[in-house]
Amino acid sequence: MGLIDEIRIGALAHDVPYLWSGFHVEPSGVDANAELILTPSIRFLGGTIRPAIGGTLNFDGGTSKAYIDARWQYEFRNNMFLGLGIGGAWQDGNIDKSDPDLKALGKRFLFHPTIEIGYHLDRHSSISLYFEHISNASTSRYNQGLDDLGIRYGYHF
Repeated sequence: MGLIDEIRIGALAHDVPYLWSGFHVEPSGVDANAELILTPSIRFLGGTIRPAIGGTLNFDGGTSKAYIDARWQYEFRNNMFLGLGIGGAWQDGNIDKSDPDLKALGKRFLFHPTIEIGYHLDRHSSISLYFEHISNASTSRYNQGLDDLGIRYGYHF
């Protein structure tokens, strides 16, 4: 068994309004997301916790991020799954309000909660709806937060 359990790639709408952050500032567009889910695991509350390493790249001058999470995934009997994650992200965008076209995120390193709902197409492939948020949880003067939402394809080794 190798170190990588699964790879997930997808396209996410950038800075989606009316979600956790509540509003839109950054350029609209599509972000590329890639993630490795690693094999070390812990069973917890009927699911499995695994480390996840990934990044979301914005091509339109908006904020990009790299992250490391602990991801809990619960497998339903009907091939559906639910994933919840929490971790940390490094972002390359605005910290303060110096650029009005970027959100003021307050810090370079932020919290990174995620939610994913998906379906296993077969034993290797899955498709999912993925939401990610970054913010500093009000530990800084500026904390506008940023939400991305989109679709991902997963390949389980």
